[in-house]
Amino acid sequence: MSEWKTVRLGDVCEIVTGGTPSTAKEDYWKNGNIPWLQSGACQNCFVNSTDTFITKEGLNNSSAKLMPSDTVLIALTGATTGKVGYLTFEACANQSVTGILPNNIFSQLYLYYFLISQRAKILSDSYGGAQKHISQGYVKNIVAPLPPLDEQKHIAFVLDKCNKLIAKYKHMLGKYDTLIKSRFIEMFGDPLSNPKEWKKKELQELVTDDCTISYGIVQTGENQKEGIKVFRPIDIVNRKPVLSGLIKTTEEISNKYKKTLLKGHELLITVRANIGDTCVIGSEFKGCNVGRGIVPIRTNESLITLEFLKNQFDTVEMNRYVKSLAKGITLIQLNMEDLRKINLIVPPLELQNQFNSFVQQIDKSKFAVQKSLKKAETLYKSLMQEYFG
Repeated sequence: MSEWKTVRLGDVCEIVTGGTPSTAKEDYWKNGNIPWLQSGACQNCFVNSTDTFITKEGLNNSSAKLMPSDTVLIALTGATTGKVGYLTFEACANQSVTGILPNNIFSQLYLYYFLISQRAKILSDSYGGAQKHISQGYVKNIVAPLPPLDEQKHIAFVLDKCNKLIAKYKHMLGKYDTLIKSRFIEMFGDPLSNPKEWKKKELQELVTDDCTISYGIVQTGENQKEGIKVFRPIDIVNRKPVLSGLIKTTEEISNKYKKTLLKGHELLITVRANIGDTCVIGSEFKGCNVGRGIVPIRTNESLITLEFLKNQFDTVEMNRYVKSLAKGITLIQLNMEDLRKINLIVPPLELQNQFNSFVQQIDKSKFAVQKSLKKAETLYKSLMQEYFG
């Protein structure tokens, strides 16, 4: 808040950057018992474990430094640049991680949440092209508000309580998704090995006559103020369609891809980026089109329901198989012919609908949790804004 004084982190905190022992020295790594972290551990979360360890010799013969529990970590480079971690055990890290060691000036939990609030600014200040970077010097120059220690602890307590509530709701949603997948396997078995010997058909045999199983617009052109909305893989979030971020193309461009115009009850499958992601779209998306990375599917519902098809694609086994079909080096994508020929189980419609009814009941429970999650996330953002601006 405005009445709090501010301090430069480098003036009041000990800040260290890690290092990597030589990988050519086996005795620096083999049978090591000193935890060693990389920047990917910084995900705006508590860091509770690592799979990588170094030896005492590796620690002593490198620039790696042991950091105590309660150290606040910041990633200096790569996809996680500016993201934060709260260390819950003694560990060291590589040169892409800086640690702010505990002291009696800051509540470390308060500092952790403050730095999370600063990521957008940190990214805007970073340098580099595709790979963003900041330096230890940059971290030392970060200016942080310094309320009284009791006030810091209160702020940290409130934010942490809210954050744990968000984590709880996300965990519940994950459990519901797992329950649906488990129910599918219980009723129908692994759709690839087909232990229950259901009839199988290729995807191209299960769609309507007007569904060509084709990808959409290759070049959408510049985003238009008015025009035809276009779905891209980034518009599918947690297997749900997100309308707010859709770009718009011209009617002229869209008309060249009439086969992929949406009618409002389709399954969308991503064939680029996060290959194999799915979502079912409703009537509110009628008239939209799709980009190069998405294929719309309309099923022949006398054979297979759209909801059952989606959940079959969402099984761990089928999703892994679909991803394995993708080809390419720089740009990985799923070939249309491979997609059309994917074999799918086709149980009796009565059983499909029984499963769909189960999913609908779970979705009702998920909806209530999603509402609570949205409220908690809104409160968290509001509190972060109130405390840190």
